[in-house]
Formats: sequence, C-alpha cells, structure tokens
Amino acid sequence: MSDFDEVCDFVIVGSGGGSMCAALLMRSLGKNVLILEKTDLIGGTTARSGGVMWIPNNPFMARDGVEDSLEKAATYLDSVLGGTEGALGSTRERRSTYLMQAPLMVEFLAAQGIKLNRVGEWPDYYDELPGGSAAGRTVVAELFDSNELGSWREKLRPSFIAVPGLPATLEEMMELPSLKRSWWVKLLLLKLVLRGVAARITGKRWVAGGAALQGRMLQAALRTGVLFRTDSPVSELIVEDGTVKGVVTVKDGRPWRVAAPLGVLVNAGGFARNQRMRDRYAPGTSVQWTMATPGDTGEMIEEMMRQGAAVAQMEERVGTQVTLPPGAELSEAKPTAQALTASPHAILVDQSGVRYMNEGGSYMAYCKAMLERSKTVPASPSWAVFDQQFMRNYMLAGTLPGKPKPQRWYDEGYLKKADTIEELERLLGIEPGVLAATVTRFNEFVSRNRDEDFHRGERAYDGWLGDAYHKPSKTLGSIAEAPFYAVPILPGDVGTYGGVVTDEHARVLREDGTVIAGLYATGVSTASVMGRAYPGAGSSVGPSFTFGYVAAKHAAAGSPT
Repeated sequence: MSDFDEVCDFVIVGSGGGSMCAALLMRSLGKNVLILEKTDLIGGTTARSGGVMWIPNNPFMARDGVEDSLEKAATYLDSVLGGTEGALGSTRERRSTYLMQAPLMVEFLAAQGIKLNRVGEWPDYYDELPGGSAAGRTVVAELFDSNELGSWREKLRPSFIAVPGLPATLEEMMELPSLKRSWWVKLLLLKLVLRGVAARITGKRWVAGGAALQGRMLQAALRTGVLFRTDSPVSELIVEDGTVKGVVTVKDGRPWRVAAPLGVLVNAGGFARNQRMRDRYAPGTSVQWTMATPGDTGEMIEEMMRQGAAVAQMEERVGTQVTLPPGAELSEAKPTAQALTASPHAILVDQSGVRYMNEGGSYMAYCKAMLERSKTVPASPSWAVFDQQFMRNYMLAGTLPGKPKPQRWYDEGYLKKADTIEELERLLGIEPGVLAATVTRFNEFVSRNRDEDFHRGERAYDGWLGDAYHKPSKTLGSIAEAPFYAVPILPGDVGTYGGVVTDEHARVLREDGTVIAGLYATGVSTASVMGRAYPGAGSSVGPSFTFGYVAAKHAAAGSPT
C-alpha cells in the first residue's frame, strides 16, 4: 500500500469492550492489531459502567442449573422487541447472530483467561413476558487487581461504582443499601472491610464492575501483543475504489496514515456528549444529564455517514433516570434514581402532580416514558415524592439512610420538604388537591397490595429493584409519615443507542443495503440489535463484545467484503 506511514492488519477505533474482544480474536489468529483511543484513558464507557453483559444461554447458567435455550431467548427477544419495522439495526439475521454467537464469545474469553461469572439474580427487565428469565442472563467479570497491569494501571478508565477502601463486586455493592435492615448485609460489610485491609497489606488494588472487565481485557490484550495508542483520535477513513483501506490518526503531533488490509472496526461510542447531534436526533435531552465518557462525541458516526453509511434509531438512548443535587451537574458520574422511585414509600409524578408510569422496570423505558409524557404534560423534570419512612430506610442521591442531608440541598431548592402533602403541592407549584389525590390513590393500592394503575411489583424485576426486606411488597409502601419530600428526576442516559446500520457480520451498510467494504462497526456507534428496547442488564455491552467478536472473525477470513 502506498502513501501510508504504517501498516497493521486490523485497525480498531476506540477502546471499549467490543474493541478488546475483537483484538483478542484477531491475535488468536496471528493477526496484528492496533487500537486507537482518542482520550488519555483506555476502556471507554464499558469501563465506566457496571461492566454487565446480557448473554442468553450462557455457560454459567448451564453450570448453575438455570434453565435457558436459544429458542427461549429468541421468544423473549421477539416478545420485547416485536417486529423489525423502523429498527434497521434489529433485523432477524442480526438477532439470530447475537443469540448464537454471544455464548460462543463468552467461551472464547474464558479460554483467553478472562475470569467471568454470572450474577446470582438479576431478572430480565420484562421477565413477565414469554421467554423471560427471573434469574437473569447477566455475565460480569470477577474482581481484578489493577496492579497486575503494571504501568498501564494508570491508563485504565475507572468505574463509577468504585468505593474507596471497600473492594466489593457489583453484586455485593448492590446489597449494601440494605445494611440497616439485614444482619447478613452487616456481615457482608465486615467481610468487605477485611478484604480491604488484606488488600492494603498485600498491595492489591481491587477494581470491580466495568473497570474489572476492561482491566482483565486490557491485561489479556497486552499479553497477546495488541498495540494501544492513547490520545490518538481518528479524523478520517481512507477509502480507495469504494473500500476502506485505513485511517488517518495523529502521531507525534502530525497526521499519521495507517493501512488496515483486513479492515477497520469502529467502536468509538455514540454522541451523548454532542449537544448539536442531540438537538438534531434526540431533542429534549441534554449533555448535562449523561454519564457517558468525555470522548462520546459522535464524530466517527458522522465520518462513516460521510462515506455513505446509513444510520438508524438515532433518537434512542440508553436512558437512566438521574437526580442532580447542587454541584452534581458538573460530575461525570451522576446520582442515579432508579432505586429511588422503585423503593417502597415513593412514587414519580409529572409537574401536574399525576403519576404516569410503573416506577420499577427498565431504566430505558422509564426515561422514554418521561419524554413521551412531556409531549402533553410537563414531565422533564418529574418529581420523586416520598416520606419520612423512605428517608429513614433508603439512600437518596448517594447519601446514607437516616443521615441528615446537606443544608445546601434545602437552601438551593433541590430537596423540597413539607409537613403535609398540601404544603408540598404548594412548594412544587402543583394545583391544590391533585398531588393529594394521587398519593391517596397510591396508598389505597398499597393497602390492597396491588397497583391497579401500572402494576408495579407484579414482575420479578420490580421487586428486585425494591427492598427484599419490606413486607408484604418489596416495592409498594405507603406515603403517610410526615415530613414529606420531593426531588427532581431527569431523563438522563449512559449513552446513545443509534448509529450506523450494520449486517449480521458487523459490516457497515449504505442506504441501499450494500456493504461498505473494509468497514465494520460495533457498540453504540451502531444502531442497536436490541432495536428500541433494553431486554436486560448489559444489553449494550453484551452486543458490543459480541459483534466485535463477529467482526473480527469475518475480517480475519481474509476478505473485507
């Protein structure tokens, strides 16, 4: 190849989970791989996240005797996603590829020494539908000692779930909010404290969640000879005779052209940090509400579009409800609010004081419901309304149960507090009597242990989000003990969910359905295989890994077309 500064068999743009997986596959086949990361840290939003992969029929389910099958998983996906109309990323072929290849991908990673396991219980988000699993299909990495990375440790993007001095797995972390109500959780906390003491003595630096997953992937990639370059943005895809031949990046302060005979894989994230693109594709959302990494700015999606790529599902996001106390809008890790309104003694209402959804369930569905409601009634933000029972027992915006809240929260109007619901109505600017009627109706449902409006608590996932120690319902509890409180809830996100259209081999397609030769994509740079829904925890990370694996297998076969 002429006019290139460097040649590498396969070039990957971005260092998220799918990138690492593709690189490991390529190296297992003896191919050279270069990963170009535009930021100064490696791991992408995968490292920032909980590091969960939704993998139906995975080997850990079989090991633990949890029933699943390809057929059951396909039934579930069809139940949740419906048809493929209007969701070009979710064709039958791509769904089938995902269901068949995802378990094989996990087996491949295990063979590469990546220590994975399943979470004991994490229900599918629509477990009540045909094919749903109440036990769940989630796969996570085991705790990882980041010191094993040596000098690369400082290059690993940290996870948002980290608690200094408390080395806990994601599953253990999710038990800690029940500390006040469970002796078992108190013993768990003691175990974690002792683990932390042992880590300090032995010089270990345990990380969990996405940092553990990506730490293990980075370690394996380095061991097998994958090349990484940080601070190396890609500005252009090099195309010759209709085929992507390489990329233009930066090295030593000047443009650097890298040839990629087997192709280029783009896994550079979405556009969650690009307000211009949000305004065009997802109006009513804000970069200030996202938890995506700073590099999630969408320029590689636009570069692929410049080369003729079709896009789809661009209005979709991996929504996650957030609440922003003073100062939190400046933080990359926003306080999430999923457990807040799914806990007993709490509800969500729009700005008119009316409840309008099941406060449990999928965070993506929750945020979509907020935006849809806002088309007719102001609902962004909506109000989480709760009472003293909630404050005594549950966390609020990262603060511990029963502990005084910062005075700044009250002074700046974030946390509203009133002795009566009627006074709370006045503080929220709600028409007198409306919120009182909403709370009265909800309390009647609680007394009958049945939410007749939105069926909260009728699926396993609703209860999983709630309080396992609250009886008779894990998620329904009266709002009856003064004082009464409210905080604003916003339709935030952890990233966008639309992008370029790809086929079952992860090849990027044009508007007419033809393949852009030599160009592959995975992760949230693509229109999701999950269409417009989120079937279970890890429905973004799982496909990123899987289609990275699929892309590498196809490209390694020797023909980018």
